[in-house]
Amino acid sequence: MGDHPELRASKPAASRHAFVTLVTNGDYCKGALALVRSIALTGTRADIVVLHTGAVSADELTEVAALGARLVLAELLPTSDGFHERHARAKLHSDAPFPKGRKPAFHTPLDNFVKLRLWQLEEYERCVFIDADAIVIRNLDRLFGYPEFSAAPNVYESLSDFHRLNSGVFVAEPSAATFSDMLAKLDRPDVFWRRTDQTFLQSYFPAWHGLPVFFNTLQYVWFNMPELWDWSSVHVVHYQYEKPWEPDNPRADQLSPLIALWQAYYTGKDVPATDMLDNPVNTK
Repeated sequence: MGDHPELRASKPAASRHAFVTLVTNGDYCKGALALVRSIALTGTRADIVVLHTGAVSADELTEVAALGARLVLAELLPTSDGFHERHARAKLHSDAPFPKGRKPAFHTPLDNFVKLRLWQLEEYERCVFIDADAIVIRNLDRLFGYPEFSAAPNVYESLSDFHRLNSGVFVAEPSAATFSDMLAKLDRPDVFWRRTDQTFLQSYFPAWHGLPVFFNTLQYVWFNMPELWDWSSVHVVHYQYEKPWEPDNPRADQLSPLIALWQAYYTGKDVPATDMLDNPVNTK
């Protein structure tokens, strides 16, 4: 792709704007299939780009490509051995455990940093990144008018979380210069990004622009803060921690309406009008 041989696209860009996601293994291919279908159903004219690593086979991406997604093969970042060791799954989860939820076994923290390659997609003026474990239920095209760097807060347990960003949805302006500067600041001696790309991005963009939480509604809001959940305003449902395709999902009972919604987008069958869905009931 132009001056970026570490990126290889399946077809040319067709728009100046793009929704971008990242797929790093077969499990997240399932997520991407539901996400890409959900974006397409909003009627957007923006490109839908799936960044994917070499750990994902062409066969696993067949259904995603059939939905019209532009596939971009992306290499892992050229980070040091020390960086890899500090951010390896076992090491990171030991030094920065997740006390509120369970990360699935297929989650590889180092892979999260590949999303920084979005800044190399200079064929686009503006990109909206969305994690592959999310679905879009309302048109998001207005986000292309938001500035870099815009992201919603990491609100899922209490309002005190508003000071932290969640990188599951963000607005960015591709730039090779920005990407190069990011790499220089990312991999410094002994640096440890506790929440991987989220901690790094918040450090890199300290004056980040806060998006309303309905642009990145985290699934734990459903049972932790049901009073904040309103289907008439939710634009993105983000399945943080446990994934809706996991057969042994320990939150399946608590999150059954959200899992059913994801399954509808995944299969493309009986996708409901979300305005008609029932909001959660506060049982506290």
